[in-house]
Amino acid sequence: TDYYNIDARYGSNDLYRELSRRAKDKNIGLIKDIILNHIGSEHWWMKDLPSEDWINNKGKFKPTSHVHEVVHDPYATQTEKNADLNQRNSFLTTYLIQCTIWWIEFADLSGLRVDTYSYADKEFLSVWSGRISAEYPDFNFVGEEWPGAPNIPATAYWQAGSKTYDDYKSSTPSMMDFPFQTALIKALKGKESWNSGIGDIYRVIASDFLYGNPYNLVVFGDNHDMQRIYSQLNHDFGLFKMAMSIILTTRGIPQIYYGTEIILKSTGDHGELRKDFPGGWEGDRINAFTRKSLSKEQSEAQIFLKNLLNWRKNSLPIAKGRLIHYPPKDGVYVYFRSHGDELVMVLVNNNLEPVSVDLKRFYEVLDKRKQAKSVISSLDYDLREKISIKEKTALILDIIF
Repeated sequence: TDYYNIDARYGSNDLYRELSRRAKDKNIGLIKDIILNHIGSEHWWMKDLPSEDWINNKGKFKPTSHVHEVVHDPYATQTEKNADLNQRNSFLTTYLIQCTIWWIEFADLSGLRVDTYSYADKEFLSVWSGRISAEYPDFNFVGEEWPGAPNIPATAYWQAGSKTYDDYKSSTPSMMDFPFQTALIKALKGKESWNSGIGDIYRVIASDFLYGNPYNLVVFGDNHDMQRIYSQLNHDFGLFKMAMSIILTTRGIPQIYYGTEIILKSTGDHGELRKDFPGGWEGDRINAFTRKSLSKEQSEAQIFLKNLLNWRKNSLPIAKGRLIHYPPKDGVYVYFRSHGDELVMVLVNNNLEPVSVDLKRFYEVLDKRKQAKSVISSLDYDLREKISIKEKTALILDIIF
């Protein structure tokens, strides 16, 4: 209802700026969620529109069709492509650009997450993203394009540097990798065959040539609009650990929704998806900060993610390394992250039984290296021998040079 004010139920602009300052003191950046496409019906504009063409559909409410394909559809009419706000109005374009810059400066933001990215006018998005990137060349921001299926071209279209069919120019450096999220859940729950199972992940990653920079995509298992990953995976703790192992070792920037570390469950209700984190609130019976009343699996999940994340912070191959992978074979997907002489190997067994993997296939990457250590268990492995992997398990190895 007001682009320049924090919702009063959460506090004030000054408190928001103080939150940013205190976060910076702890080396935490604040990423602001912004909406360029639509406003609330109670926005003060609605009482006196700045111009007759300020809002599409003659100022009348028209629900979205959620058909993302119309943006690229060569046969679609303009009315099917219209956003809520009419960003083709040059004054509105300027307003939204100035508002974005103001928040970055006012709150010393570290990034932006742009809601319903592809709903806004595409030419406006080109101008807006270009202006923000020109003002802040090192500033990273991510667009939300949720095409509903693993539609990689529809996501890649919006990322800076991607080659597009119509030479469209975007300056938005990052996109939410919904195709990867869809493939991840489908792969881990699917039956292994020549065209399903772990190969779903491989095929999405193998299409990274469509992106301007796949390493700057945001990879995730869930968010505030979908079932929590633990529930998506039918509350299977083994599958949960597999999913998080992949998210935290593949290319891209991982995003972890709060509560994932204690495997919060969910229904499809949005209030349930966004419920309070347990602990720190008056009357809380469960406190995840102290592990009070957590179940055994919740505590194990918290420790598992803590160990994996702390290892990840100090791993150059994961932070800066290139990804090398092999087509899945017999339900096993193997990939590497390489940086200089440092190497990480990830073996994902998506079968319902243990497997023994012959490492001779990976000689090009391993290059006579002989030893490795498990990131999670600290067990040592001899790379000159076959490696046994339990069913439905991801094994992460630090390769010793």
